[in-house]
Amino acid sequence: MVESTLLVNVTRGNVVESIHNGNVAVVDAKGQLLYYAGNPKKIVFARSSMKPIQAIPVVETGAADHYDFSDADLSLCCASHNGEKMHTDRVLTILGKAGIGDTSLKCGTHPPRWPDTYKELILQGKEVTPLYNNCSGKHTGMLITAKQMNEPLENYYSFNHPVQQRILAAVSEMTEYPNDEIEIGIDGCGVPVHGVPLENLAHGYAKLARPDELPEKRRNAIRRITKAMVTTPEMVGGTDRFCTDFMKAGKGRFIGKAGAEGVYCIGDLEKGIGIAVKIEDGDGRAAYPAAVEVLKQLNLLSEQQIELLMNHYRPKLHNCREEEIGELVADFKLQSATALLS
Repeated sequence: MVESTLLVNVTRGNVVESIHNGNVAVVDAKGQLLYYAGNPKKIVFARSSMKPIQAIPVVETGAADHYDFSDADLSLCCASHNGEKMHTDRVLTILGKAGIGDTSLKCGTHPPRWPDTYKELILQGKEVTPLYNNCSGKHTGMLITAKQMNEPLENYYSFNHPVQQRILAAVSEMTEYPNDEIEIGIDGCGVPVHGVPLENLAHGYAKLARPDELPEKRRNAIRRITKAMVTTPEMVGGTDRFCTDFMKAGKGRFIGKAGAEGVYCIGDLEKGIGIAVKIEDGDGRAAYPAAVEVLKQLNLLSEQQIELLMNHYRPKLHNCREEEIGELVADFKLQSATALLS
């Protein structure tokens, strides 16, 4: 099996200037590989695409109920957000319910993704804190869970902490990949990150999309999380973000979550399938065209929906004079998995 295949071309004028190779897996809720491109068995770190699964213990421990989580609160736990005011205010509100200060966030700092927020901080002479980290919602969910379970807050991000062990168990169960075979690294925000075969990651999303066969507690938790994401998609990303725009265009049918290094995962709540995309060189700019192309080839999007997502599906490239000089174009064909069985 090939290691990867061409997924996206980058054009300048009439010339393909660069290419992005990658891998795709499409899997149903029973774990059957349906379609693929490249190598669906390649081990990948899911990065932030794992956040909806990492949020499961927030519900299953009772933390979401105890602290009266709204859909927007739970959606934020799945987010890689812009750091807009709607995101940071909600982080503070959730932490405030539990009497936890934002100094307890151990996700580190980076400039807010939303330029207006960053400009405002600079103009006001304010410090960039972990509150503005795109992962502060996920970390808030972890802190709230630790508080609910009377566990130490100081090292909630460490691999051996019960918070991370519950997440590891959920990842293993949802992806149906052995706990002790999951590759463990450290994510950009300091918590453990999980490496599983791409098709297993897609399987996890298929089970998020259709949890019917799972135990009642898990099934209810998943349905609450997916409802939160599709009801308040602005919390998952924010203004001008693909995750938010995609779920809005999907009108409740799809959940979608980006991960760093060119990962994108989708759950189709209507068909009960999961899709996982990994761009080989890690450039996230190619993940969105590839993800939309998969949905297009599977006839899961209408022409109107594709048009709504065109800025992500066929993003134009501009020079410093704001002149259009090229675009990203998905260029691959999904293969039927029956070919792998022959």
